[in-house]
Amino acid sequence: MLVQKPKVFITRKLPKKIETRMMELFDTTLNGSDELLSENELIKVFKAYQIVVPSIADKISKKVINESSDSLTLIANFGAGTDHIDLEAAKNKNIIVTNTPGLLADDTADLIMSLLLALPRRLYEGSKVVAEGNWNGWSPTKMLGKRINGIRLGIIGMGRIGQAVAKRAKSFGVSIHYHNRKQLPSNIEEVYEATYWNNLDEMIRRMDIISINCPLTKETKGLMSKKRLQLMMQDSYIINTSRSEIIDENALLHLLKTNKIAGAGLDVFRRVENRNSDLLDAPNTILIPHMGSATVEGRIEMGEKVIINIKTFIDGHNPPNRII
Repeated sequence: MLVQKPKVFITRKLPKKIETRMMELFDTTLNGSDELLSENELIKVFKAYQIVVPSIADKISKKVINESSDSLTLIANFGAGTDHIDLEAAKNKNIIVTNTPGLLADDTADLIMSLLLALPRRLYEGSKVVAEGNWNGWSPTKMLGKRINGIRLGIIGMGRIGQAVAKRAKSFGVSIHYHNRKQLPSNIEEVYEATYWNNLDEMIRRMDIISINCPLTKETKGLMSKKRLQLMMQDSYIINTSRSEIIDENALLHLLKTNKIAGAGLDVFRRVENRNSDLLDAPNTILIPHMGSATVEGRIEMGEKVIINIKTFIDGHNPPNRII
């Protein structure tokens, strides 16, 4: 069991309330610059501290973990996703990994609904028309969008976030459809009036909007391939708040620029080094900087869960959100 005040390093700036509490409880070092640490910098941290609190943006590679000191015994991740951590390497070194699950479904679903409403009604395009000085007054035929009531929403991944999206979308008169590893119990389907599609390709062919809400796994990486994207209807939209690796972005960009689909709302996308994504130039495409969980309340709740995981571990018990 660790000493009462273990040496803890936090890789990114956290809400002030959380940083203050962690400094009270532990021998805590902050990364005041809020800049991502390089692999070599992370190696130094992993050699010097007993507990590290990384974010989902930190690449905790096999090399980083293998070069850690024997005194490093806990990686208390600030975030639900752990695909940025080499879990196998951590397991081999007997390092416990925890995360902060189950907190951000409502916040992410709110953002998805914002995109679901904005894309068919062309709100972002309209905003740019005004901002660029190209609006000459109202016209009966300009900036026509699509009515939300009655559209078909295909949710890929019907977990907490997917169900939170379904709950919100249903109240707008949206028809709920979903593809999942397993079909939900009938009583849950009835709540959302949701239709299950075992065949993902067949669902994609018939949806007005596709929302990707599944986690990134070996099975879902590249799930929305070029072939699958080409199944979408010409007047349909795609929303991704999960991970960029799930979509073939080159294929998506081609479809957008050739008007083979109507638009995209992306909270996650691949950035080319030293420049932003080519998707910025695509029509009716909204790119936002991974804001799905970006609420003050959500970030504080995540920090509180990190603290609980660390305190439980220090007290010699199994952390409640242990991954390995």
